[in-house]
Amino acid sequence: MLLNLGVRGHDFGKLPLPDLASRIASAGLRCVQLAPPKAVAGLETDVGTLSPGFAVMCREALAREGVAIAVLGCYINLSEPEASRREPQLERFKTYLRLARDFGCSIVGTESGSLASDFSWHPDNHGEHAYRGVLESVAELVAEAESFGVCVGIEGVAHFTIHSPQRLRRLLDDIGSSHLQIILDPVNLLGATIHRDQERIVKEAFDLLGDRIAVAHLKDFVMEEGRFRSVAAGTPGGMLDTELFLRLLAERKPGVQIVLEDTHPDTIASSVETVRTLAATLG
Repeated sequence: MLLNLGVRGHDFGKLPLPDLASRIASAGLRCVQLAPPKAVAGLETDVGTLSPGFAVMCREALAREGVAIAVLGCYINLSEPEASRREPQLERFKTYLRLARDFGCSIVGTESGSLASDFSWHPDNHGEHAYRGVLESVAELVAEAESFGVCVGIEGVAHFTIHSPQRLRRLLDDIGSSHLQIILDPVNLLGATIHRDQERIVKEAFDLLGDRIAVAHLKDFVMEEGRFRSVAAGTPGGMLDTELFLRLLAERKPGVQIVLEDTHPDTIASSVETVRTLAATLG
């Protein structure tokens, strides 16, 4: 399997750029999902502070260590019903879209969020009204992405508005632009009530979304006293069929950037080894 493995930058903590790049490379990783205010020391906020110069500094520091930026993370609440709270978030996302090429990246990623402003579960998240709100927000962002030749990356999450492979496919079709791409995280499509159907759900995701999967996320999950909890790949007792997911990636998206999530400096080596060992069995 062509394994193009990376990590979220902030899983190493908040570090100076050279140190962050070195730590990622030393773990044997080739790419990063970068959320600058979470990962880069000296940057406390991205509101009104980002510039092409800063973006180039990030790109060059990582490139010196052979690390590419797979995704710029700008996770906002696309489902926020109050315009006064939603519009500043959209403008923040647009800043990343305008600077993405300076970062050396073509994708800015987010989830769809919740009707609850704090991103918690809301009983109407899966309803039509919530979907229409997200559709309107995504259309605005995709129009901006088209202007700058970059892409919006959407990640489905089971308890959010865009929660299933089917709803992701509907969003792709309704937007009708190749500047909307998918960040596929199989664990985020599962949950306490549906995790036993993971094989069907993961295969549906590839069947419905395969042409638009730009980046993959990889972690695992466990069930604790009936509660669904995501954990790092390689965690003992992890229940994700990681071999199935890697096999489908190898068959359908060879060489795709795979970003490890929920890792920690003390456990990143075991996560990387677990994934590499499984990938090796796939040839």
